[in-house]
Amino acid sequence: MFAVIFRAKTSYQDAQYSEMVAVMRALAFDKYGCLDFIAVTEGDQEIAISYWETEEDIQRWHQDSQHAVAQQLGREKWYQSYTVQVVEVKRQYSFQNI
Repeated sequence: MFAVIFRAKTSYQDAQYSEMVAVMRALAFDKYGCLDFIAVTEGDQEIAISYWETEEDIQRWHQDSQHAVAQQLGREKWYQSYTVQVVEVKRQYSFQNI
């Protein structure tokens, strides 16, 4: 399993931003096999982590034409800066108190 960690310093995020986030999330799940997608914003800091079965799925999603438009708008309007890390999950464990 792989994870994509997207960390950003945000600019102005308008209604178009919210719409694009929903489109990108649906695209990731419906077309490219995203396993999970979590995003949190605090002040002007945003972090989003998505989980994928293969690196090829991540690359296909990254190269999608709609995703390219979202990236361009992000650079032009919504983000002051961002960093993307693609990592391989080496180990996973969890706890549930049921």
